[in-house]
Amino acid sequence: MLSIDNISVDFGGTNLFRDVSFIINKKDRIALVGKNGAGKSTLLKIIAGIQQPTNGALSRPKEFSVGYLPQVMHHIDGKTVYEEAELAFAHIHEMESRLERMNNELAERNDYESEEYHQLIEDYTHLNEQYTMMGGSHYEAEIERALMGLGFRRSDFTRPTSEFSGGWRMRIELAKLLLQHPDILLLDEPTNHLDIESIQWLEQFLARSGNAVLLVSHDRAFLNAVTTRTIEISCGRIYDYKLPYDKFMETRKERREQQLRAYENQQKEIADIKEFIERFRYKPTKAVQVQSRIKQLEKIVPIEIDEEDTSRLRLKFAPATRSGNYPVICNDVKKSFGEHTVFEGANFTINRGEKVAFVGRNGEGKTTMVRCILGELQHEGEIVIGHNVETAYFAQHEAQNLDENLTVFQTIDNVATGDIRLRIRDILGAFMFGGEASDKPVKVLSGGERSRLAMIRLLLRQMNLLILDEPTNHLDMLSKDVLKEAIRDFDGTVIVVSHDREFLDGLVTKVYEFGDGKVREHLGGIYDYLASKNANNINEALSTGKQTVTTCETAKPANENRLSYEAEKQVQKQRRKLERLIESNEQEIGEIEGAISALEAIMSTVDGSTQENFTRYATLKKQLDDVVATWERNMEELENFNI
Repeated sequence: MLSIDNISVDFGGTNLFRDVSFIINKKDRIALVGKNGAGKSTLLKIIAGIQQPTNGALSRPKEFSVGYLPQVMHHIDGKTVYEEAELAFAHIHEMESRLERMNNELAERNDYESEEYHQLIEDYTHLNEQYTMMGGSHYEAEIERALMGLGFRRSDFTRPTSEFSGGWRMRIELAKLLLQHPDILLLDEPTNHLDIESIQWLEQFLARSGNAVLLVSHDRAFLNAVTTRTIEISCGRIYDYKLPYDKFMETRKERREQQLRAYENQQKEIADIKEFIERFRYKPTKAVQVQSRIKQLEKIVPIEIDEEDTSRLRLKFAPATRSGNYPVICNDVKKSFGEHTVFEGANFTINRGEKVAFVGRNGEGKTTMVRCILGELQHEGEIVIGHNVETAYFAQHEAQNLDENLTVFQTIDNVATGDIRLRIRDILGAFMFGGEASDKPVKVLSGGERSRLAMIRLLLRQMNLLILDEPTNHLDMLSKDVLKEAIRDFDGTVIVVSHDREFLDGLVTKVYEFGDGKVREHLGGIYDYLASKNANNINEALSTGKQTVTTCETAKPANENRLSYEAEKQVQKQRRKLERLIESNEQEIGEIEGAISALEAIMSTVDGSTQENFTRYATLKKQLDDVVATWERNMEELENFNI
């Protein structure tokens, strides 16, 4: 369908990638991966026709359409949300105008037997069939579904686009692209400004789409849900895998291990040849063999090993000073903007050392609550900041607020104090800004590089309450993993505002859901929270009114609401998973109980009353208690599915 033939790209004498070739077929869903700066966005721009390669060419059919969503876009004001989305159907309006003109002409003419009249009828019929096939009679419903799926309310449709933030305007552009149904969708970090619910809607939309998709994303769960093929840019070349992302990672690891073994064998062979040459170079009796080895050495093609990001990137927050037991307490907090109430009756307490997530649709008050906690916004009710709390805040657009006229080194030098100023080069090197990279101007950095630079500035602050608002936007997979590990090891308190499920998984132990003007507390991790929401539509769950603001129970699906097909599939999948876990728990309980019984029989004898057996007995009892506790939690969760 679309062929990329031996394209190369050079920037200032540096080869970004070379001789790249692959084919994109209809219905392909491809993840384009590689470390920051590898050339992913550049490749998308070339396919979109915005940028030309240094060498090579693209081949595509004549009537081939491309839809491209860049990371950063320029917006034009003057229309409402609905009018902007309706531009996706400009061709429909053109067809309507042509049909109206042809219909008027048919009504005015009376040469019913002429060849021209019959041709006009035939043209009208053909165009009307096209109009019907392209959804001309129901495109309004498509617009409504797309906008509401991406988080807009009907009341937003008539609002000017200028009233919305950059993230929301990106959603409008995404809706336009999806409604155009291009032959291929090129999406560069489409989930950066979407909340969890909108991401899940987009996953389902793309899964149902009959056209090709090529996307760049650092959201593992999104990649695995949408894509079935992975193309990696590494060492200036591409590697094409007919596998989803997780399977690709496994295969890539195996391939690299094979390359390492082949490389090591080749290096040994080269060393042996060189040793032979040096040993017998000056012996006339070995001259022929030496010349043969020299020629053999010249013919060896060095084995290249796939680029692996083994840089010294290590995030480590400074040890937190001890704060009070309750860093943040909210009592009946309410925040309104004019007549619009963002949330009210918010009551919750964050304990020292807890790591919690703020989740919910965009515009429901997550960032607003953060700003209230920071004291940046006035509010009703009471927010108590605990004793000796030192707060560090990473905002959504922190990376975009960097001074573009400074270099990487100057950016950090301006905020570093004391002895740290003597170690700036070392710190930058640890964040992959070593050598000449530290002298790069900020304006030439990629989105991921800017995020890393902003994170360095955060590290230089003393804190025991860390608040991160969408910290993973633009970070590559490695950087996200390192940041997650650093937060997990941080001994202070952490609030994370994020839609990235994989990032939150295993990191937070409590979720605060913002929606419908309320703040609801859910104990457990992000997937415990999502399991309850997959059982039913989140809007219906929020409107039941059965759950108070301070409840610590997982929300239950309402009996009276009929589950959608997709939601039912998720419920059945979660139920089966729990049943398997319970079966495994019961088997493990039986095994431990058997081992305890056997050990008790031994310990009842004179020879069996040893310290070693007593220690073993205590260990088994502890294991049994842990497994029984896990079994009880799983049983309780399974029972919730039947409520």
